[in-house]
Amino acid sequence: MTRFAFVIHPLRPRDAALRFPWMRYVPEGWIEPVLGMVRPTIASRITGVRSITGAETEGWFIGCPLTPNLMVRGLRLEQVYESILQCTEIAADLGADLVGLGAFTSVVGDGGITIAERAPLPVTTGNSYTVATAIEGTVRACEQVGIVPGESVLAVVGATGSIGRTCAKMLAPQFGRTLLIGRNLERTKALADEIPGTELASGVDALRDADAIVTVTSSDAAVIEPEHLRPGAVVCDVARPRDVSTRVAKLRPDVLVIEGGIVRVPGEVDFGLNFGFPPRTAYACMSETMMLALDGRPESFTLGKDVTVEQVRETQRLASKHGFILDRFRSFEREVSEAAIERVRQARVGRVAA
Repeated sequence: MTRFAFVIHPLRPRDAALRFPWMRYVPEGWIEPVLGMVRPTIASRITGVRSITGAETEGWFIGCPLTPNLMVRGLRLEQVYESILQCTEIAADLGADLVGLGAFTSVVGDGGITIAERAPLPVTTGNSYTVATAIEGTVRACEQVGIVPGESVLAVVGATGSIGRTCAKMLAPQFGRTLLIGRNLERTKALADEIPGTELASGVDALRDADAIVTVTSSDAAVIEPEHLRPGAVVCDVARPRDVSTRVAKLRPDVLVIEGGIVRVPGEVDFGLNFGFPPRTAYACMSETMMLALDGRPESFTLGKDVTVEQVRETQRLASKHGFILDRFRSFEREVSEAAIERVRQARVGRVAA
């Protein structure tokens, strides 16, 4: 059996209270300085992952204590690398053959390349299958609310990142126009020149023209607010922490925001940890790590700032082979109801009629 581990970390300081309950009772400003000095730990054991082929695997969640803010601003990059490497060492000591990097541990620095060079076992970011599920989810959501891609506008926020770039490459041919939005205008312009049918957009204000949006920045704060979205739009938010403000959930029932990359895992899975999903479901990045283990392929499959179309298609093949399925839509920790989808569909009808 090929075993795996997956690195998780708190997205907000208060999330650390799941591991250290005493942190619920201290001022939030005190938490991050403490977390910067804490060593990684085993968060849980994962059992029951069983492929439809009959193959089985098991693994562990390894808790890296660092928040996105600490990884980006609070610590030197070498300190961040050291904490992530400690996670890989714990994984190796437990008997894992492969380790996946979750959330910001997969994007900080050079996107896992340095970690893979120094780690005692292969490393993957999971970004290839994340792209695959973002594309599938976006297309499915468009169908459900009545968006015809060939007659509509797509926007990709965070377009020059490893996930955004490949989403743009694979989705742009299906849409009438594609807007690329990135922090670095020069790099975003170069990408627009590279992908036919795409154009540079200067910022998130351009989202008012978009029918479908894939957003996957490496920001540690929301970048999309209610005023940025047109009625009847679909947003696939792949970023963690989220790119879409919680204000959108409260103020814009006429748009459909879905969380990208939520996957039903085959088998009677017990993650030993509640991370807010229904039973037997996980992020796509976690699923990529598991499917590689099920396939007996402990290899550094996805690393760095580029994901190829071939890598995405290979994870689609592995998902089909082993029984990983994109789950029902979720939005802000809740399952999306048929009534919510119908509201967005009617918002589109009303906009067209007007």
